[in-house]
Amino acid sequence: MSGVDQLLQMMGQGDLQGISTVAVQEIPARKAEFAGIDALPPALVKALADTGVKNFYTHQAWAVNLLRKGRSVVTATPTASGKSLIYNIPVLESIISDPASRALYLFPLKALTRDQLSSLEELGRLLAGQVQVEAAVYDGDTDPQTRARIRSRPPNILLTNPDMLHRSFLPYHRSWQKFFSGLRYIVVDEVHTYRGVMGSNMAWVFKRLRRICSQYGHEPVFIFSSATIANPGQLCSALTGHEPEVIREGGAPSGKKHFLLLDPEMQGAAQSAIRILQKALELGLRTIVYTQSRKMTELIAMWAAQRAGRLKKYICAYRAGFLPEQRREIEQKLASGDLLAVVSTSALELGIDIGHLDLCLLVGYPGSIMATMQRGGRVGRSGRDSAIMLIGHEDALDQYLLRNPREFFALEPESAVINPDNPSIMRRHLVCAAAEKTIEMQEMMVDSEARKCIKSLEKDGELLASRDKSFYYTRAGYPHKDVDLRGTGQTYNIFDHSTGEYLGEVEGVRAFKETHPGAVYLHMGETYVVQNLDLETSAVFAARADVNYYTRPITEKYTEIVDVQASRATAVGELCLGRLKVTEHVSAYEKRLVRGQARMGLIPLDLPPLVFETQGMWFTLDNRVRREVEDRRLHFMGGLHALEHGLIGCMPLIILTDRNDLGGIATPLHEQLQKGAVFIYDGTPGGIGLCTQAFELAERLVSRAKGILSSCTCENGCPGCIHSPKCGSGNRPLDKEAAMHMLEVLAAEQCGDVKRKVVSCRVEAEDSYMKEDSRKNDNVRIELPYAVLDIETRYSAQEVGGWGNCHLMGISFAVVYDARTREFVSFDQEQAAELGTFLEDFPLVVGFNLLKFDYRVLQGVAYYDFSSLPTLDMLREIEARLGHRLSLDHLARHTLGTNKSANGLMALKWWKEGEMEKIIEYCRQDVAITRDLYLFGRDKGYLIYQNKAGKKVRIPVAW
Repeated sequence: MSGVDQLLQMMGQGDLQGISTVAVQEIPARKAEFAGIDALPPALVKALADTGVKNFYTHQAWAVNLLRKGRSVVTATPTASGKSLIYNIPVLESIISDPASRALYLFPLKALTRDQLSSLEELGRLLAGQVQVEAAVYDGDTDPQTRARIRSRPPNILLTNPDMLHRSFLPYHRSWQKFFSGLRYIVVDEVHTYRGVMGSNMAWVFKRLRRICSQYGHEPVFIFSSATIANPGQLCSALTGHEPEVIREGGAPSGKKHFLLLDPEMQGAAQSAIRILQKALELGLRTIVYTQSRKMTELIAMWAAQRAGRLKKYICAYRAGFLPEQRREIEQKLASGDLLAVVSTSALELGIDIGHLDLCLLVGYPGSIMATMQRGGRVGRSGRDSAIMLIGHEDALDQYLLRNPREFFALEPESAVINPDNPSIMRRHLVCAAAEKTIEMQEMMVDSEARKCIKSLEKDGELLASRDKSFYYTRAGYPHKDVDLRGTGQTYNIFDHSTGEYLGEVEGVRAFKETHPGAVYLHMGETYVVQNLDLETSAVFAARADVNYYTRPITEKYTEIVDVQASRATAVGELCLGRLKVTEHVSAYEKRLVRGQARMGLIPLDLPPLVFETQGMWFTLDNRVRREVEDRRLHFMGGLHALEHGLIGCMPLIILTDRNDLGGIATPLHEQLQKGAVFIYDGTPGGIGLCTQAFELAERLVSRAKGILSSCTCENGCPGCIHSPKCGSGNRPLDKEAAMHMLEVLAAEQCGDVKRKVVSCRVEAEDSYMKEDSRKNDNVRIELPYAVLDIETRYSAQEVGGWGNCHLMGISFAVVYDARTREFVSFDQEQAAELGTFLEDFPLVVGFNLLKFDYRVLQGVAYYDFSSLPTLDMLREIEARLGHRLSLDHLARHTLGTNKSANGLMALKWWKEGEMEKIIEYCRQDVAITRDLYLFGRDKGYLIYQNKAGKKVRIPVAW
């Protein structure tokens, strides 16, 4: 019996008391599937065979054949499926046919770079008799002499990381002219890591890279490799502008895996993980333990080592913040077997070669299915049986998944989100771009958002305009040094207070919370107490100390609404999306005993507030809800606070995020709103698109939170439903029953006699027109009634003083298509209120730019709240997908093969001439086109548009 089987038997027989196995899923072994790659150079075929590669998996063959045709490709197959061959084969083939050919390999971590260099050097030696293949690493560890030699005589393959591309290649591209002139392929490994802040920065780095490549006469082919995510093609396109072929199905073999969901019951996830790790070490199983934080990584490694006896030397922690040489030593010991167990943050999630592993312990849900699959993919690479064990934390999300294991195993990977339009990110990269090459206002990189940003930079003196304002220069010689690709703020360096030894680094926002004066800081199993946080020099000084307590920051937060970008009615108020100004003040910290977590005291801090603007969404609750809550003798503020925790806690179930990427504020009376509100915001200055995505899925968010709170059996609230481990006010006050009432009314479809849909404009196709016919055994499509609306105005935007005054434009006619009668109904301006009453009878109102235009115009002529109607605004859906707008005419031309009969200016002319019938007929035709686009998208799941390259492309839609 294998060690994995023995451990599973122990779990099944209850040998580890207090750890309950909630569910087990067996992931069956998979056989290899092979395909051929035709006409490879004989020397390359022989070299590959000498390394043991004689056959190609189906996904490898498919990808290589596409790349040889000049197509960009993204391979999103499981870990350990041989993705490196996909880029090595075409790159080596191009070098054999043209020794001047060059390739750039980008890896997010230095360790990945070193792994790949070894493989390339071996292939290079085997090809030496036929062609000279040179490969070199150019990163922060490369010495100055080697750097100079590489620049003057660049190798065929240059391996580096995003930071070096940004700081050393692009600003000094003239020194790399020979390399850029021969650049044929750009390899982007682990592209799924380029999301959030990192991805938003990288989108600009890639824009700058393509800009420089075009200067040297090339548009390289991109080769992406990714973990399993929902939108690999969309992510790669958003990052680079290239629309790659997507390969998801892998042909690589894999051993059988056992996936267990474990409930630690009373002892907690960390202690349970240590007990299982002890058993695994005794059985000789090579194990990786993943945690959710740096502090927990250090604590589990330290506690496990204390209990391991003679096996203590085989356990080690691994996390970001360690010095490069420390991380490399740990990686080598894992690969060689000198270490049997490593406790890690997500830093070891990627494909660094650490050898064969048998067991993966996830201490808490990683926050996404993508991360779960990626971390679990670390085990079983040798083809032997392996096991993955997810040990649930006490928090709401983990407890919900433990109570609903079928739902957990059915979850699909999430979409990766980036936001290149983040103002603070865009500003810095535009300045860098101008330093590399003068910015022309007509170049592709300068879209409408960039134009606004350039004007702002000009106003602030960071960019200087030419006389005719067609070119922009930067006065900064090397602005790149001030741009951190992995964050939007500054970094603090941590030093040993006594010796001055450099310990690591911490991001600016985290520095205030984790390395404030008095904070307990853990590093490589050692405990330190922070003596000083120097704000002027961005340095932290910490002294070694043995303490029996840990620290937790206490924060105060305030928010100001800067701009409302979208809103819609709920049953008891509004759901809004917009820009927020957040002020967060770390005002004090608690000391708590490690054993028992008893509070030892509260120590005030004198730190400046952190102030930043970001994207956010917020629910308002009318005063009626407050009266209802207080009439029941419940705590209104406690309910709002619990509602905030509940919504944030289940956010990872609907979008790719970690709760630590989000912030929240609950207030019983917001100064600007004059009512109670719950705010959720992106924790990154400028925002990275998380709340924008959640706003569209808010109905699902409310439903999830309601399910989590109602399924928890506690009476007053607990870590399994409304307690948050990162609450800045110590989880006080909280009222679960009040929060449940708020979720009930938010989820209601109507309030009094007025129908008001909660949240999402999206209408799920299955729910909207598929119903089960009880008289038959098959599904019958029943089309629910809907209306399609369009209006024509009396005055132009210019005549009323701009688009901001569209409520003054008046309406000549509004036309509605009634799907019940299949007839068109017309309304004039005097009938605008009747129009609202008429539309109330439909479960869905469809249109194109209804929310930002039609409804605002109508609001100026009728006392009716059109925004309360259940609306599908197709333009907003398209803009959310593409990041930019398309005209109705463009979509009709490429999707339906038809054109609009006229335009809005012609309709204004007809109004002035009294040609009413022409206006009505034109408006009817627009309504018919809108209807046909809606039906096409509803039934087929996509629309078609023509991209900038002149190619017709599908836009996925879900209405």
